Amino acid sequence: MVGALEIVVLLSEYELKKRVLGQSYNIEICLGSSCFSRGNREVVQVIRDFLRKNHLNDKVLLRGARCMNRCSEGPFIIINGKTFTGVGVQDIEKILENELVLSAPNI
Repeated sequence: MVGALEIVVLLSEYELKKRVLGQSYNIEICLGSSCFSRGNREVVQVIRDFLRKNHLNDKVLLRGARCMNRCSEGPFIIINGKTFTGVGVQDIEKILENELVLSAPNI
């Protein structure tokens, strides 16, 4: 079509999944050997339980990542681009509550 303006929008993986799949949040957890041995194995289970208990499974994309090269700061987790270091089982529920429930009117 002559004279038509073509607009190209590049979406991040997070934004694409939010729009296409209706997922509002992205959690990436380091499962490298250092973070895994420091507690991220248990943290993954707490996150899964939290998502299920709060009916957020369909709103949150949870995925493990290979080593994120920040071993000295682990256990390491990223929620929607926000980094949390030194995360333990005792911390994760409060972090999830703050990041997914209290600060999110759209969930």
